[in-house]
Amino acid sequence: MLTVISADIKKHYYDPKLHGLDWDATIEKAKASIDGADGINRALSSVAGALDALNDSHTFFLPPPRPFRHDYGWQMQMVGNRCFVTQVRPGSDAEAKGLKSGDEVLSVNGFAPIRDNLWKMEYVFNTLRPQGGLHLRLRSPAGAERQVDVMASIKQFSRVKNLTGEGGAQDVWDIIREDENEIKLNRAREVEFGGDLLIIKFPRFSFTESEVEKMIGNARKHKALILDLRGNPGGSVDTMKYLVSGVFEQEIKIGDQVGREKDMNKPMVAKSRGHNHFAGKLIVLADSRSASAAELFSRVVQIEKRGIVLGDQTSGSVMESKRYSYKIGSDTVVFYGASITVADLVMNDGKSLEHTGVVPDETILPTAADLAGGLDPVMVRAAETAGVKLSPEEAGRLFPYEWPKN
Repeated sequence: MLTVISADIKKHYYDPKLHGLDWDATIEKAKASIDGADGINRALSSVAGALDALNDSHTFFLPPPRPFRHDYGWQMQMVGNRCFVTQVRPGSDAEAKGLKSGDEVLSVNGFAPIRDNLWKMEYVFNTLRPQGGLHLRLRSPAGAERQVDVMASIKQFSRVKNLTGEGGAQDVWDIIREDENEIKLNRAREVEFGGDLLIIKFPRFSFTESEVEKMIGNARKHKALILDLRGNPGGSVDTMKYLVSGVFEQEIKIGDQVGREKDMNKPMVAKSRGHNHFAGKLIVLADSRSASAAELFSRVVQIEKRGIVLGDQTSGSVMESKRYSYKIGSDTVVFYGASITVADLVMNDGKSLEHTGVVPDETILPTAADLAGGLDPVMVRAAETAGVKLSPEEAGRLFPYEWPKN
């Protein structure tokens, strides 16, 4: 796995100098670590560690899928420079152990979460080396500290999936149901306040041109539009272009792609739709989980002075990557892959958002008490800017959180 991925990084990574990293030495060190590993998890971690040396948000190892579904039953997020529990699944061990939204996460398995390492912690605990449980050190909104061990829910699957259609129908239908669940969770949700305001919860950049056109067509019936990109991890560059075109009358240059290959060195442009765009007041909401295409859109709105961005500083994970898929075996196949950055994107202000993110025009951070009470002061402020009055409780109920099915 390491040898194959390493070769593709040397061939396709956007910076042929690999940031000055001695790549061959890095790979040799990883190979030695794999040779001395005491198990498959440590060996896979050595592959991931080699790619992590590039310090690139979009270059990482995609290990073989595990034969189980793994859920800790709670979620955490950076709010400003502090990390908080934001969701607790009903019926989970986390709920039984008293974990609550608004608890500040001081450490997980001894590691203190900060903006620079939280995504790596989640990658290790959720993807690379799933744990049976996590040891947490927490601080309640009232200031009391406690330690708790929270166990994960694990649903075991067969180690080998039969997708041939011969006696493997159950495996096929399991995959179809998972896809349907993913589609439901990533749908856009809308709330209207007469002709004054439309709020769109835009969970991921995964919509077709016609789907974006339909949203913009509805937005044109309103004086103001709030695009809620909080928690949006990015996705399709084309979807991002469609959305930019939908809120600007003229053609917009988003930035310049900077890559190794000739076809990656070109301007990124969103074409004009003429008068078929939303021309009203535009407000964008972002937070620490807004990443990639969500950050590009937010920054374009700022640079072009088209609207305002409210909320928290974004992730700073803005590169253009391609997924490379591999397999081992013939009759029984093990799949794995790698995400490899093929281009950086330099915005029209001459800067890249990688490791920096978007600083909102107005920083609004929910407090621990807000999180505990399900209040949404960011949405309150956004609605107020659009001329609509909402209470923090009403704002917090607009888009209820939806857990993936177990």
